[in-house]
Amino acid sequence: MWRLLSSRLPRFAFGLGLVAAIAFFFARLFHANTTTVALTFLLAILIASTAWGIAVSIAMSVAAVLAYHYFILPPAHRIYFADPENWTALFAFLVTAIIGGHLSSRARRQAEEADQRRREVERLYDFSQKLLASGNAIELLNAIPRQIVDSFEVGAAALFLAEKQKTYRSGLDIPQLDAERLKAVAAREEMQIDPAGSLSFVPVRMGVRVVGSLGISGRVPSRESLDALGTLIATAIERARAIEQLSKTEAAQEGERLKSALLDSITHDIRTPLTSIKASATSLLADPAPDRGRQRDLLVVIDEEANRLNTLVGEAVEIARLEAGEFELELKPEPVTAIVAAALDQTKSLLGERPVDVRIPPDLPPVRADLTRVQNALAQLVINAHVYSPPGRPISISAESSGNFVLTSLADRGPGIEDLELGLIFDKFYRGKDQRYRVQGTGMGLPIAKAIIEAHGGTIGVVSQLGHGSVFTFSLPIDRSQGQPA
Repeated sequence: MWRLLSSRLPRFAFGLGLVAAIAFFFARLFHANTTTVALTFLLAILIASTAWGIAVSIAMSVAAVLAYHYFILPPAHRIYFADPENWTALFAFLVTAIIGGHLSSRARRQAEEADQRRREVERLYDFSQKLLASGNAIELLNAIPRQIVDSFEVGAAALFLAEKQKTYRSGLDIPQLDAERLKAVAAREEMQIDPAGSLSFVPVRMGVRVVGSLGISGRVPSRESLDALGTLIATAIERARAIEQLSKTEAAQEGERLKSALLDSITHDIRTPLTSIKASATSLLADPAPDRGRQRDLLVVIDEEANRLNTLVGEAVEIARLEAGEFELELKPEPVTAIVAAALDQTKSLLGERPVDVRIPPDLPPVRADLTRVQNALAQLVINAHVYSPPGRPISISAESSGNFVLTSLADRGPGIEDLELGLIFDKFYRGKDQRYRVQGTGMGLPIAKAIIEAHGGTIGVVSQLGHGSVFTFSLPIDRSQGQPA
């Protein structure tokens, strides 16, 4: 009580001093009519009421009535109430001052409450944005108490989840926010506010179902904000769970799709060479003295099909290592011409007589790359273009600088790719639906190329037109270690 009085005493002193100053000014320094003086007193009272509340305005109103009567109304310097008009004027002034002060004080309180609600709405919005940032339920539960402390500037927060019977805290364990009290709030499903202890508890509801409770220590938010907090938290938890469940469902579907693709690949790409190897070996074993020419032909079949199996296993291991990140890049400045030459040398036996048109500007800056890896990626694109293009049709390779990257493009004159398949051709084991039985392959060449390019910080894509061919383009970062211009 004494603390409250001591905090308000300067306000009363200043208000009464203001009344005395006005009375002195009009009584000694500037003579004005009584109406002007009364309005000046009234204006001072309204300003004080707006700033300091109704109590100060009432004290000033009483002091202003006495000063007005003693110093302003005739006869001056006397307390004279014989004239009924004086009584009426003084009473009207006092009532007007008190009512005006009360209305002004109430307007101030309403403005403060509106400003407080605005700040709480802004904090709720900030908190809701933070809740949307996480789609993992475990991370979200651990982050919610800290986010409440940051957004609402409170001392501490604790979240109890009934389903797990676990409490998540913003920091150290605070005795006032003990687990038993949080459990009791969730069981009673009622909000509890303790202004004296600066504590507030609210049940966390999802609709009519209580999923837990929230405890806050420090500045006590409004009941409306606490209700909104409980609803936001429950909604965020359910959203995170739904996202996790959807991710699991999509992962299961992707697993089934990958399993089907793998079985299809095994059926058509592994079983075929195994069948050829088995048939050739059986023929050799069945004929104790085979013709040397026929024997050689069968051994060639076994060797070629064994190479196909070796390539398939090697590509499967390679894509697994690339996706797992179990490799290191030896990055060095490499001219794009060297990369193209190495890739073409790697595939020259496969290309045979197919023409390849290479157009690379001589002033093209070098890229920062692992030559062996990038050479392999480009070789995969060359092989893809070769096997899907009619014999004799040329393959074009070009490159250009674009910002901080060099774009390398490979164009073929094949049948093209349908729009629906453009987003699938970089998936493992996928091959064009109209080509998968006509063209031999594992469906892992393009995924390998994609993984290699992305490991270098680049991107890869394709544009295609049915009947006119496809253009694959990948980017690699320009090497700046030797001071090339940006």
